[in-house]
Amino acid sequence: MHLIARILALVAALSLAAQPVAAQSILRDAETEALLDEMAAPLVEAAGLQPGNVDIVLINDSSINAFVAGGQAVYIHTGLIDAADTANEVQGVIAHELGHITGGHIIRHGEGASAATNISLLSLLLGVGAALAGAGEAAMGVMMAGQQAALGKYLAFSRVQESSADAAGAEYLSKAGISGRGSLAFFGKLQNQEFRYGYSQSDEAGFARTHPLSGDRIARLREVYHTDPAWETPDDAELQRRFERVKAKLFGYQQTPQRTMQAYPETMTGIPARYARAYAWHKDAQMDRALAETDALLSAAPDDPYFLELKGQILLESGQPQAALAPLRRASELTRNQPLIASMFGHALIATEDKDHYEEAERILRAAVGRDRLNPFAWYQLGVVYAARGDMPRARLASAEQQVMSRQYAMAIRSAQAAEAGLPEGSPDWIRAQDIALQARAALERERERR
Repeated sequence: MHLIARILALVAALSLAAQPVAAQSILRDAETEALLDEMAAPLVEAAGLQPGNVDIVLINDSSINAFVAGGQAVYIHTGLIDAADTANEVQGVIAHELGHITGGHIIRHGEGASAATNISLLSLLLGVGAALAGAGEAAMGVMMAGQQAALGKYLAFSRVQESSADAAGAEYLSKAGISGRGSLAFFGKLQNQEFRYGYSQSDEAGFARTHPLSGDRIARLREVYHTDPAWETPDDAELQRRFERVKAKLFGYQQTPQRTMQAYPETMTGIPARYARAYAWHKDAQMDRALAETDALLSAAPDDPYFLELKGQILLESGQPQAALAPLRRASELTRNQPLIASMFGHALIATEDKDHYEEAERILRAAVGRDRLNPFAWYQLGVVYAARGDMPRARLASAEQQVMSRQYAMAIRSAQAAEAGLPEGSPDWIRAQDIALQARAALERERERR
């Protein structure tokens, strides 16, 4: 039973891996999203997809991973950004994940799981028959062999998909004129991690893996990349500069201030180091030092919208919303009202508690959710300004929008019903309230079916 339990546990873990987003948090940042989109754009085009239809989503998770999970979205862990040394390495990962999308592997994942389940169920029925006939040991042997065959078929299916995505990724890098050096370098990092954790490199050990061994992948891809015309193409220096900034920014945001100061000591005066330390000081509630680092960044680049955004955020979160308005207003202007930055600007306007700012806050926040509906923070702030202006039906509608995105389905239904009761019948907002209630009820029903 112990072996069966282990096999079943592994199969269960693999099935859970198909829906990783539900258990993890999405990390949104205007600068990081802009960089990832720009890094992916030539690869998306090379893959024959429309750039506007492919999302690159950042997951707040320190493990080194990336995946696709339905639709045309690539999910990248922050741990992968931290592990990469170059933007080119991350582009290699994106190219591989696009290979999963164009190969229909998320759709075909069901084929692999279905085939494995069929074998497993069949072996279980045969085992029960042998047990009823009195052959207990034979029954155990049949079930163990069946589960082993099921697992082997499932994992072999997964390894084939990974090899196919590797080949497709190499093709997309070539078409985009991007070198495969980063791809090989990153596979080298994965291989070093396998060695560090003592993963066996034997063929027998390869049976229990969803991915081919990194050494095998490197061997297959090295010749492909080395003979590609793009192999000697130099890395994009501007993308690399921006990547180093974002990597440092994410490090400062995620790690403890102590770890950040160890990685980026004050003897380092470059932009990435100052960026990381600004977040570290801010997390440590040392606002004067955080602002000093931010002012040093702005001295080097006075019109950098993301440095302005950071200064506004530090001022706002240190209880100085009025002082935060100028840098956030300028950051919004420079990014043409990028929704995430505009949301923070709207929040600062509301936080001043000056009613003269409410009209501007409403206009800015409505524009933000119009361009990016999947922004619960903006919806929440919009609800606050509606309530402050006495428009309770739309305040409840904004709450419903925010609650359904936060998976608070019962609350979303109540808020949507309250909004519907107070909105003009047949109006777009009235129809939207009905839609949210239907969406929340359907989600609750799915949750009940999974229990």
